[in-house]
Amino acid sequence: MNHAYSDPFKMPEPAMDQAAMQRLKLEVHRRLLDTMDLIEAQRMPIDELHRECSRRADLLLSEQRYPLSAPERQRILREVMDEIFGLGPIEELLSDRSISDILVNNPRQVYIEREGRLERTNICFRDNDHLLQVIQRIANRVGRRIDESSPMLDARLIDGSRVNAIIPPLALRGPALSIRRFGTIPLDVDRLIELGTMTQEMVLFLEACVRARMNILISGGTGSGKTTLLNVLSAWIPDSERVITIEDAAELQLQREHVVQLETRPPNIEGKGEVTQRELLRNCLRMRPDRIIIGEVRGAEALDMLQAMNTGHEGSMTTLHANNPRDAIRRLENMTCMAGLNFPVHVIREQIASALNLVIHLDRVTGGRRKIISITELTGTEGDAICMQDIFIYRQLNVDAQGHAVGQFEATGVRPQLLPHILAEGIDVPDNLFHRRVLPAGPAAK
Repeated sequence: MNHAYSDPFKMPEPAMDQAAMQRLKLEVHRRLLDTMDLIEAQRMPIDELHRECSRRADLLLSEQRYPLSAPERQRILREVMDEIFGLGPIEELLSDRSISDILVNNPRQVYIEREGRLERTNICFRDNDHLLQVIQRIANRVGRRIDESSPMLDARLIDGSRVNAIIPPLALRGPALSIRRFGTIPLDVDRLIELGTMTQEMVLFLEACVRARMNILISGGTGSGKTTLLNVLSAWIPDSERVITIEDAAELQLQREHVVQLETRPPNIEGKGEVTQRELLRNCLRMRPDRIIIGEVRGAEALDMLQAMNTGHEGSMTTLHANNPRDAIRRLENMTCMAGLNFPVHVIREQIASALNLVIHLDRVTGGRRKIISITELTGTEGDAICMQDIFIYRQLNVDAQGHAVGQFEATGVRPQLLPHILAEGIDVPDNLFHRRVLPAGPAAK
């Protein structure tokens, strides 16, 4: 009887280096495409096509002269399948739900963000052409294009993740790709409380404002959680109301059924056919909306948005990039001026103060956690100035041993002027909600 044994003096087979693995993967990929009938493949169901490609790739790997361990074989097989059906090297990162951002600076430099911190990965592309192929595959899937004549792409993946890409001649060192991840299941208000983004008292007030049709502007920096909060606020819109959303790249996951989603369109290769947010907003007014939600206001559409809020579309919401609530109002003034109507400054400010009720400002505090820094009410104008008062704030006090901010949420003691309107709508708000005090926080809020 033969007994299997290992020779203690035999040197183990060396692991395949990265360059050899890339060459083998490329060879298997090329031969697989050569042996496939592409016309017939298009007629096959996707699951059957995937199984057939996997079977053929496995056979091609068996024919190679390289000695492959079982893990190496499985890895190469998976990566070849990702090249055909997915997004190449980053497909593995897309399956990891703990990753919030994927940042490809160049083919050899791929970073991810996890729990608010950036870290470099060992993922790499073959070269600039390989990275460009993946970017173009993303563009093709959403019916957009990216090439030398249109070297920027703003799109989304099937799961709602936001994609931005820029290629030469604008990107001097080759293509660059950024992917902002969104969970398959949107965060709900309980989860935001648990993560320490806000407190239960703030939730009660925001829910009352949404139900009472207050106009809300959400401001903050990149990655501060503006879109996530907008999704959460939408859950409190009554089901009987018709909501229309307008976005550059559709990424909102509104927690409701009665919603119509509109998306802008870039110009075609001849420079024609562009549809802007401002044009969509004007058309939206003819679609009988109860509320209008603009994913992010960036330009002259700010004027149309303010006018819509002032003419029967109360309860509308939008987001805007800004460092604090006062800066958000200044940016809104500047964007209104971009409409080219030469309104006096005091007229613009009166329009803003009349249209907007609340500014909710978010930020990523030290260590990367996202917080609602302030909930601020607009109370009108005094002279040429817009009057604002904080209802709730977050105050950072220190930093812990792990580098995370330590702070507290506070009620400022200010009773909002919009409270009588909320009560008149039959929405109950506790009398002590606005008493000046430190608010009890969720487990991750400190």
